[in-house]
Amino acid sequence: MNENNTLKISEAIIIITITCIFSAFAGFSVAKVKYNGITEYSNETSNIDDKAINDFIKQYNYIKDNYYDSSKIDDESMMKIALESVLEELGIDDKYSTYMDEEKYDQFNLNLNGSYEGLGVSIIKDDESGKIYVIDVMKNSPAEEKLQVGDVIISIDDKLSKDITTQEFSQYVVKGDKKKFTLVIERDNKKETVELEKKHVNLESVYSEIIEKDGKKIGYIYMSIFAANTYDQFKASLEKLEKENIDSLIIDLRSNTGGYLTEVTKMISLFLNKDKVIYQLEKNNKKENYYSLGSEDKKYPIVFIANESTASASEVFIMSLKDNLSAKIVGTKTYGKGTVQEMINMENGDQYKFTTKKWLSPKGTWVNDTEGIIPDVEIELSDKYFEKPTKENDNQLQKAISILVEKKK
Repeated sequence: MNENNTLKISEAIIIITITCIFSAFAGFSVAKVKYNGITEYSNETSNIDDKAINDFIKQYNYIKDNYYDSSKIDDESMMKIALESVLEELGIDDKYSTYMDEEKYDQFNLNLNGSYEGLGVSIIKDDESGKIYVIDVMKNSPAEEKLQVGDVIISIDDKLSKDITTQEFSQYVVKGDKKKFTLVIERDNKKETVELEKKHVNLESVYSEIIEKDGKKIGYIYMSIFAANTYDQFKASLEKLEKENIDSLIIDLRSNTGGYLTEVTKMISLFLNKDKVIYQLEKNNKKENYYSLGSEDKKYPIVFIANESTASASEVFIMSLKDNLSAKIVGTKTYGKGTVQEMINMENGDQYKFTTKKWLSPKGTWVNDTEGIIPDVEIELSDKYFEKPTKENDNQLQKAISILVEKKK
């Protein structure tokens, strides 16, 4: 693929999902009751005392009874429009409160599930050539043995890639009952046909390793999202690193836009004793402290790496360990998302999310909008890295390493 194609590409997709739009997904911290998971909508109704609501129902019923063609009035459709209007009004000042139909919800939610039924491949479409390229192949997936990064997908079954969008490609794989797919691909200027069977794929959102520098063993953990299965992956990685007797730890949250608050709560608890406040939640000017579920404070130094796309649950993690353990931050100012949303699932398959609370750091800092988290060492990722993305050219990572090496001397 031509390196200059970057600006021409408008569609990118993980076959399971579809690319999340950052403004919609950034910092999505979901809550259930005590901020645990996704809330199911209850059909139980309460007495409505609000005069405006009663008046609306009265006027709606009048219109419905007296409109010249009542067959055009569908209660479900009208209620959907009304709810969309409410959320649109809230969205003027709060871009995280929004209505999502089933298709948008699928795009949004599959990333958070951490697993799906699919092929295990990420693709992107070049607008100019109409070609669909493989940009990532997931481990332990149906695609692992058959596809490679850089492959061009010419067709899937009888559908030519040039005639469909990546979203249509995804829907075809994910939504239907069909299990086996025939792909024609091009690799090294040669065409070949591969057969893939849709299976359950677990998404890996955590990567870890040990970086040795000047006799020091620095643990490194990268997380791409706080999905439903991220905690288990993170805990296993952390325990493995600690068994190797690491001296310190780097947690890389660059471009991690958030996820489940419960997942990050459990992760923070791995670092702090139960007497420590890990964050506060505020509603209608009333604050409530939330404490660690852990049994000890970690003693080794910790450095976070962050950027402008580090948001919400990621910021909760950073501020909790910054306030409690004096963790340092390297990189650029974070996104600034200091609110928590609740997801409501409706009977018609649609969903909506709306902001229910503000979150504050243990010391009461509200990281929101233009505020963000200012790094202790503010440093832009170098052009050298974009030209050749290696560990050695990652100047933000190298700065984090140097801080920990100096700290241990």
